Order: sequence, then structure tokens, then C-alpha cells
Amino acid sequence: MVKVREEQPLLIDGSVNMELWLCKLNEKNPALNLSRLRQACDLSEKAEEKAIATNTVWSAGRSSYRIGLDMADILSELHMDEDGIVAAIIYRAVRENQITLNHVRNTFGENVATLVEGVLRMAAISKIKFSDQSVLGEQKDQLEQAKRLLVALVDDVRVALIKLAERTCAIRAISNDVPEKRLRLAREVMEIYAPLAHRLGIGHLKWELEDFAFRYLEPTAYKRIASLLDEKRTDRQSYIDQVLETLQKKLKVISVDAQVDGRAKHIYSIWRKMRNKGITFSQVYDVRAFRILVPDDNDCYRVLGVVHNLWRHIPHEFDDYIANPKENGYRSLHTAVFGPDNRVLEIQIRTHDMHEEAELGVCSHWQYKSRDQEEEPAAVQQRLQWLRQILDWREELDEVAGISKELLDEISLDRIYVFTPEGHVVDMMPDATPVDFAYRVHTEVGHKCRGAKVNGKVVPLNTRLKSGDQIEIIVGDEAEPRREWLYAHLGYIVTSRARAKVQSWFGHRTRRKNIAEGKRLLDDELRQLAVEQFGMDAIVKQLGYTRTNDLYASIGAGDVNVYEVVERIMQLVELDLRDQQLSLLIGEDDTDQKTERLITGQGNLETDIADCCAPVPGDSIVGILKDDGRVAVHRQDCLQALQGDSYGRMMRLDWREEISAGFAVSIEIDAYDRYGLLHDITGLFMQGRTNVLTLNSNTEKTKNRVLMEMTIEIRSIHELLTTLEQIEQLPNVISARRILSA
Repeated sequence: MVKVREEQPLLIDGSVNMELWLCKLNEKNPALNLSRLRQACDLSEKAEEKAIATNTVWSAGRSSYRIGLDMADILSELHMDEDGIVAAIIYRAVRENQITLNHVRNTFGENVATLVEGVLRMAAISKIKFSDQSVLGEQKDQLEQAKRLLVALVDDVRVALIKLAERTCAIRAISNDVPEKRLRLAREVMEIYAPLAHRLGIGHLKWELEDFAFRYLEPTAYKRIASLLDEKRTDRQSYIDQVLETLQKKLKVISVDAQVDGRAKHIYSIWRKMRNKGITFSQVYDVRAFRILVPDDNDCYRVLGVVHNLWRHIPHEFDDYIANPKENGYRSLHTAVFGPDNRVLEIQIRTHDMHEEAELGVCSHWQYKSRDQEEEPAAVQQRLQWLRQILDWREELDEVAGISKELLDEISLDRIYVFTPEGHVVDMMPDATPVDFAYRVHTEVGHKCRGAKVNGKVVPLNTRLKSGDQIEIIVGDEAEPRREWLYAHLGYIVTSRARAKVQSWFGHRTRRKNIAEGKRLLDDELRQLAVEQFGMDAIVKQLGYTRTNDLYASIGAGDVNVYEVVERIMQLVELDLRDQQLSLLIGEDDTDQKTERLITGQGNLETDIADCCAPVPGDSIVGILKDDGRVAVHRQDCLQALQGDSYGRMMRLDWREEISAGFAVSIEIDAYDRYGLLHDITGLFMQGRTNVLTLNSNTEKTKNRVLMEMTIEIRSIHELLTTLEQIEQLPNVISARRILSA
């Protein structure tokens, strides 16, 4: 359930008892300068009184002064330093234009003013609408807003903590606002600030923010779960007391000074589990959760043994986050057991230090704890460095200005975390690849990338990375990225930053190299498809170029995808690019009838597919009238169709639209022979559900070369092109291309 906040102490007239409030603050942090905090409170209060007198109050019914005190209360629990608490007290007054930043700078110093300014920059994120249905409109402006948020986080983590406190106060106080405002704030909190609290390891704030946001986003579900928890409160508390008593008795036997507490799972967590697993409330077994705090690490494992001896452990429900901490530094033992009455109990075991870190995250190592030391402890430096690493997205955002979908992907808080060989944490987008990782580390590393090892094993460069993977990039001597990385269907690159770096590298090559490279790429693709006769001038004009070399240069620079050009050429020569599912033609008893239905332009004459060129749907075709009155169907460029006495007996034919068959295509694969080559090729066919009709393999032992000729069943020219590309990616394969049947 949402946390009930502690109200400030009040005097009889309803004003805040400042002395008592400061004393409570001092109890939590004796190092605070109370006179400086009182000065900040007085400034905020007087500024608000002046605004009320001049009728310039920004938020009717809301006191910027009281909000500042609430924020200070939250931050004092997070061990915030003095400058951070002063900035929190006066932040709302500055935001509502009751106090100027210059006044803050002159009164409290540059550090406080910089903190307030950073939180003001973060406030711009509120202008972005967060919902599944929303679309980013003014993309560049909203991109800059997101960048300001992230820059503020990287510059000083205290800015993020102050903003979290301010959003917590805001969502606590929106019950009387209009529904539209409540929903907007709830979405913002759920999608940005609750995940941010989780990222910083501040558990109690994360739970409170999630429950408050859930309360407004899904009010019916929230009330239903809350009522179920209330109805069971008495029984649940009695059961929890029974378990607590049993645990305390057993722990005394082994002389462990343990603190044992029981609690209910928070509402949003229960709802999320019900939704994700498709279960009812009665099937959520970990509503009862227990936490055991002990002095040191060894005691954690001793207590774990006691728990597992008391109750039967549930398989696959044990996590050792002490030996293997989470990415955000979280450490604890998690286990689930069948407790009394065979009810499932979730039990967490940790030291007091681990608990403080779990509740306060980065705040548990706050700098004031080591103010007497010349340098921060190594643990503090490591944690803050990690935080900066996972939030440093500025370079990636620079690459995607104006791209709505990629902007949403890049600023998402759903990230994966991988490691360099030295153990440094690098955050990436989900489904990122080793190529993305290489460019994330450094541009030159990306340009020189030749291979990668994931967890010590060599993997393909389009492998999808997962959190916890350790990545080692194998680099070459020369910077030369591969153009195939830009082809989306091959899956080498996911992040916009890596794609932009590769495109930029190709864009800086000389025009002559780009022309040669573009011509080679186009010729290679057309050679694979055995397409030889087409009007290049018409293609150049259709794509908006004046000269053929301009088109080649664009292909070579990566500005135009070679597959787009190939598709235009196919359209020009009347190739069918549809990816529809077609039934098998070869081997059917009614072959002649099906062939006739595939062809149009022959009238009622019967047709035969010519064996010499074996045309398939997508090829330009002609018919030759034979002596027996049947029409032989040839490819338009078939030499046999153009020879002999065919002149005067030739007719123009077309494929019908409603093609419903698969077709045999002959391909040739040239490769250096190796063990398992045929297995790899047929494995690709199996993945693509491609049927192999004939296979002939000739091996030249002296050169260790093998030439394979296959007849495969394909459903479209596009499928054929993809299949040939995949075969050429296999090790030892020199080329794969379509050939005409003998």
C-alpha cells in the first residue's frame, strides 16, 4: 500500500512549528547547519506570503513553502547533504517565480543555485505525454527536453534525488486535481520516476510511487486489491505473528542477533504479478513477505540454513544476490518456502548495511559520511561512476534528432547491462548486438570491429546481447566497417548511434570509391538473381538521379539501400515481389491445368514451362507457339527462345495475379570445402522452410573447392534473394547465385 507520510508539527494557529521540525531533521542528520536551513525556510515562507499578497500564486491551494518542507523530510531520510536539502526547500518557490536564481546564488552559494537550476531543467520532461497511445509531436523540441533531463542526471545525482522527492510530493497531493492532470502525472511517475527510483536502488520510494500512480491509472483494480488485502488483514497479521515467533525462537538457538519483520507485498506488485502470470489474487502466494536483518555476511547463510531446515524450499525460487549482486548494487538472499499450513512465504535475508543500501541505494554512500576524508571511499566512487555510466545517453540522443520511434527507444528506462573485459558496466538498448556495443565503447573500436566474444565464446556479430554478458571485441588493424551492418534484415545494428557512425564512415569516403563500390554492390545483387537485361536509365530517373554514377555513389555511401534499387529494377522488368504463401506446383497430377492458371495472354491454348530456362513468377516471360498447338513458356532473355524459327510464333505472356504455387529455381554455390558445410547450408533451408528438390555436388580435391548445384522451391524472388544472402554469410562460401537450368 502507499506510504502514509508523517505530517509536519504544527502550532495552534496551523503554522509549522519550525523549531520542532528542525530538531527532528537534526536527529536524522546531526551534521546539518540548522541556522542555514532556517534561513532557507524563512526565505521560502516570506516569498510565498508576498505572492499571496500580490495575487501571483502559481498553484492555487498548494503551498510552495510546505511542499519544500515535505521534500526536505523525504531527502533527510535519503541522507541528502545540506546543500541538497536547502535546494529542496526553496525549489518550488524558484519554480513559481517567487524567488530568482540570482537571489539564491547570492544567498546560499553557487552549489545550491546549480542544484535548483538542474531540477528546473528536469521539469521540462513533464511536457512529454507518456502513454501507449501518445505520439511525440514536436520531435526536436521534445528531444531537447529529454536531453536536458539526462544531462541533469549525469551532472549531479542530487538533482535526480530532489526531483524524485518533488514528484513524490506532487503525486501524494493530486487527489483533488482534475482527472486529466492526475492521469498525466501518474503516467509520468510510472514510466520515468518509479523506474528511476529503482535504478538508484531506493526501494521504499519506488514502491510508494508505483502504488500512487497505479491508484490513478487503474483505480478499479487498485481498490479491488486494496479491499482484498484489508479483508484478510486480521488473518494475515495473525499468521505473520506466528511465523515471526517461530523464526525468532530458532534464531536464538544459533545465537544470531537478528531483526525479523513481516510485511505485505505492495499493491502494484501484486497486480503486476496477477496480470503477467494470468492468476487470481488467491494464487499470489508471496503476499506474505519476511525480512531478516543480521550483523554480517556469514550470518546470512547461517539463517538461510535455519529457514530451509524449518520449511521446505520451493525449487528455482532461490537467488543469491550477495555472491552475485544486481546491476544497481543490490545485495540480499531471496528464498521462498512452504511455511505453516503449506502457505508460501517469501523471505529476504541481508545485513543491516545491505538493508540500508537496498532502501536508500546510492544515498546510503552519501558524501557527507566521509567529509572528514580527503577522498571518497572506493565503493562510493565506483557506485557514482556506475550511475553516470548507466545514465550517460547524451551521445546516443545526439544521433537520433527528429526520429520519433528511435527517440522513444533511446530514452526508455528499459535497458540491459553488459560488461567490458575489465568489468566496467555499459548500458545498452534491449536486443543490442556486439556491433552496437563496439560503437558504444568507442567509434574507432566499432570501425575496427572484426569479431566478438560473449562470455568467452566467439559469436556472430548479430547476436542479441543479454544483461550480465561480458563482451570482448576483436579488432583489426584498419578501420573498415562492413556495409552489411546497415542492412536491417541481417540484424547487425539496433542502436541509432551505431547506424549513424557506420553511415558517416561510408559518407566520408571519396566519390570515386563510392561509385565503384555502389556499382559492385548492385551488380552482385543482380548477378545473384540472374537479372541481366533492364533499362538502367529508367531506374536512374525513377529514383530521382540525373546520372547513373550519382546513383552508384549514393549506394556506395550508404544513402540508398541497394535492395531498394533492386526492387525498382524488378518492378521495371515486371518481377513479382509479393511474399505470399504458394502451394507446390512440381509433382502434381494436374500440372498442365495449374500451369495454365498461372499464365495469361495465351488464350485457350495449353502451356508448357520450358526446361531450358525454367521461368518462375517474377521473371519476364514470352510464349513460343509449337507445332502441336501448345505454347512453350520461356524467360524473355532465353537464348533458345530467340533462336530458330521462333520469329512470328512468339507471343507476350504474363503471370496471373492469383499465383498459388511454389517454383523450382536452380542455384549454384561456390565454396572452399570444409567439414559441415552442407549441414550449415541445409540448416538455413530448414530455418526458412525451403524445400530442396535436387542436389549435385562436385569437389575439386586439388584446390579444395566444391561447386554445388541445387534446385530449391521458392515462393518469390524476394525469398530467393534473402536465401542467397544468408548462404553467402556462411564461412568458406565464396558465392551463391541463381543459374539457368541446363
